[in-house]
Amino acid sequence: QAQLVESGGGSVQAGGSLRLACSTVHDYNQYCQGWFRQAPGKEREAVAGIHSEGSIRYADSVKGRFTVSQDNAKNTLYLEMTSLKSEDTAIYYCAAVLTLDTDFRNWADDYEYTYWGQGTQVTVAS
Repeated sequence: QAQLVESGGGSVQAGGSLRLACSTVHDYNQYCQGWFRQAPGKEREAVAGIHSEGSIRYADSVKGRFTVSQDNAKNTLYLEMTSLKSEDTAIYYCAAVLTLDTDFRNWADDYEYTYWGQGTQVTVAS
């Protein structure tokens, strides 16, 4: 049973940066992991996904601004967010699923993921 815990959310001015962290699964090389977000009144949407073998995917809305990385020694997944916009305001979640239980082509589908964190709020003031 994986337990994911996000941290690093907060409030920032537009154009600013934040780094989110997710203490994640121990056997990272067996899991695909992802970042999702949900803004008020909107559906949860994918932000980025990382395959257990290292492939990374980004939503078009964050390409060039967000970077996902992993510190394997610390079992921590990061989301570096730069050039933040007001529309990035949302609760951000990390998620994980055993690689054997998913098709990474579906990385952006939240139903593919088994384990979820509690979320961390990111607010970008314009």
